[in-house]
Amino acid sequence: MIDFHSHILPQIDDGSKSLEETIRILEEARDVGFEKIISTSHYMEKYYEVDEEQRLQLIKQIDFQDIELYLGSEIYVTNEIVQLLKDKKASTINNSRYVLYELPMHSKNMNDKEIIYRLVENGYIPIIAHPERYSYVQEDPKYVEELAEMGALFQANYGSIIGMYGDKAKKTVKKLLKQDLIHFLGSDVHRPEQIYPKIPKILKKLSKIVSEEKLEELTTLNAQKVLDNEEIE
Repeated sequence: MIDFHSHILPQIDDGSKSLEETIRILEEARDVGFEKIISTSHYMEKYYEVDEEQRLQLIKQIDFQDIELYLGSEIYVTNEIVQLLKDKKASTINNSRYVLYELPMHSKNMNDKEIIYRLVENGYIPIIAHPERYSYVQEDPKYVEELAEMGALFQANYGSIIGMYGDKAKKTVKKLLKQDLIHFLGSDVHRPEQIYPKIPKILKKLSKIVSEEKLEELTTLNAQKVLDNEEIE
């Protein structure tokens, strides 16, 4: 499996607090079947601003042979997103066209569709993180359909399946999965013992919501296409 969303790099956002903690997190990931992890540290202007070169150096410092690590960012939505990518402040996933970013939790971004348009116009493929957690998506899941029609893809959190983010997120993620509006799954791991030990239980629940073929797409195949910079249908 490939984890599409993680905060494993030490001491650069609200994720891992040390290199030792990072290794513990990676051991947990390996033990439940992850072979690759995309590091998507937060990039938030004036708050979390560790540039690409520094994050690449951190990945090189992590001495863990069992899992392949790849560079990305989880960018907090901004009108400057294209420039941040061009300046190598924030990163696409594994230097591909694919860009992971998050929206505000409780209020729609006024330029939400303009940002998708700008990304697509500049050759990027937008991926919106954990839509099931946004209150306005919980109230109106059709909003996801609107963004999908513009070219956005979506990544859900494993934890949402078992209610880690509340009942509304749990109900919403099931609805989005059944409507085939989720393309990737990610742990959104921040610390040890948070999510990876729960993965076997979550996979069992997922197998009752989606087909075995679809589950393989969500956990592995689509993520590999992103890493290889290939198209996702």
